[in-house]
Amino acid sequence: MSRDRLRSLLLATTGLTYVLLLIGIYTAASGAGLTCAGRWPLCDGAVFGLFPANWPSFIEWFHRLIAMIAGFVVIGATYGAWRWQDGRRIRLAMTTALALYPVQALLGAGTVLDYSLFYLTAHFLTALTIFGSLVLATLWYVADIASIRRVRSALFVAVGLFPVLVALSPGTLVDHTAAVQAIYYAIGLALFATLLAAAVWSGLLEATASRLSRVRLLAGVGAATLAAQLLLGRYVYTDLIQLLDATAMAAAFLIAVAAAWLTARIEPAAASPQAQ
Repeated sequence: MSRDRLRSLLLATTGLTYVLLLIGIYTAASGAGLTCAGRWPLCDGAVFGLFPANWPSFIEWFHRLIAMIAGFVVIGATYGAWRWQDGRRIRLAMTTALALYPVQALLGAGTVLDYSLFYLTAHFLTALTIFGSLVLATLWYVADIASIRRVRSALFVAVGLFPVLVALSPGTLVDHTAAVQAIYYAIGLALFATLLAAAVWSGLLEATASRLSRVRLLAGVGAATLAAQLLLGRYVYTDLIQLLDATAMAAAFLIAVAAAWLTARIEPAAASPQAQ
């Protein structure tokens, strides 16, 4: 497999997992996750329950179908990472995603059979870990594109996305319908991936620009803080949780601003990519 084909496979795997996460968010927010007559892995329609019987159960059935397809794609991408490249970090990230995938499927079953806070939280955190692992593997594979301009652009995009995320947050300007929640997490997950990109690219460049070590730390902490905020956003049912959610978002925003300010003080000629 050529380098371009493996890169395309990694990008497709990460993109499909991103879409799967959003479908899962919409499924849960619309209440469709408890359809299919509470059966797993079957549904409530024709051919012995293999197919859905109505629109809500179709949403849940479609979510399971895309999850199955994504699972096979993750297997293929992990095989490709081990077969056609030598980067240990990439192999580890892809293996982590693959190892967690069956766990994620079982936790998904738990959200159907036992709709509890434990399963809902574990299901989301595992999905976010899988997505983060795929993003990291892809970023490390395309390490040759790292530059101070890309780090700066990633951080300024992140800073620009935060106001949109705030506007769509629970209890602010709009009703948190299933569609709004899906859009909210589409932006949040894109922001999370952007902060990871800034962290990874800073790490690849920091040997030639010492200030980037602080950018790397800030971007990584910002991504972790945003991940916590996205989790809290699933449970904004009380004033306390809403306060914690807003605090985590404000902290992630300020961290991103600080990192962007640091990159603005670095000349592009002062940083160049390290060899992998």
